[in-house]
Amino acid sequence: MKKKSLIPQTRVKNPEPKKIDNNWIIWAAWADRITFEEIKEKTGKNESEVIKIMRKNLKTRSFKLWRKRVAKKSIKHRKKFKLERKKLREKINLSDINYI
Repeated sequence: MKKKSLIPQTRVKNPEPKKIDNNWIIWAAWADRITFEEIKEKTGKNESEVIKIMRKNLKTRSFKLWRKRVAKKSIKHRKKFKLERKKLREKINLSDINYI
């Protein structure tokens, strides 16, 4: 019988593909926590190239849903992500003051 590890294993619904190719780019584009800047650092593909790859490889409806998500989410761009986090921290700090 196999001994269980003391370190918990996280099971991911969509694990990261092994190679950095179009499959990895599509996976990374769908992942909310991976910014376009990180994709560019790893693959050399900028945002417009990623959009072209997504348009070519996804069904029309899937592509539209993805574009809608990316447009709403501020975390796909590093600058927007940092700004949103700053706003969130300020909001938390203000709510803490109100409880005192």
